[in-house]
Amino acid sequence: SRIGVTAKIVKRISSLPEEERPGVLLNASAVGIYGNRGDELLKEGAPQGEGYLADLCAAWENAADEAVPLGVRVVKLRIGVVLGKGGRAFEKLLAVFKAGIGGRLGNGKQWMPWIHVEDLRRAMLFCLLNEELSGAVNGTAPLPERNVELTGKLAGAVGRRVFLPVPEFALKLALGGFGGALLAGQRALPVKLVEAGFEFRYRKLEEALEDLTS
Repeated sequence: SRIGVTAKIVKRISSLPEEERPGVLLNASAVGIYGNRGDELLKEGAPQGEGYLADLCAAWENAADEAVPLGVRVVKLRIGVVLGKGGRAFEKLLAVFKAGIGGRLGNGKQWMPWIHVEDLRRAMLFCLLNEELSGAVNGTAPLPERNVELTGKLAGAVGRRVFLPVPEFALKLALGGFGGALLAGQRALPVKLVEAGFEFRYRKLEEALEDLTS
């Protein structure tokens, strides 16, 4: 499991002499730690939400935090919905919309904190190299979108119309746990990344979709 692997990494670090320990541990967490929060603006200091995914993310982050007393800088990157070619979930969504049968997910009101895969890679490297960053860091684009807006723009990017909404049960059946995550909204903002000087190449959803569908 993610938690078990993280615990093994920390245990291995603890067995090393202090001078051989890594300076930083980057933990790939998720915005799911906030739970379903409606329109609340979620900066990194927001409290943990409720639900299985929130508890799982918290346990994962806690396992990583065990490296802090060992003198290791721990960065917990809370990643949003990753938009990227080759990504399993994104490719499935893209195929549905190209077929002309894509629609909003559930009621469509939930916020979707997305990030282009290229910006995610760059943010990871930025976190590793920037010694001022530690603790929770939201790995999301600065302009989150509601699902109804995201799906509408995705349909437009592939030259299709928005079809009927996808019922909750169908989404969970098709995507499993990830489907449930898409129904929960987190209006997460990358405050710490921006304040540290990180510059997004894809700030707007339209820019990201144009790159990924061209």
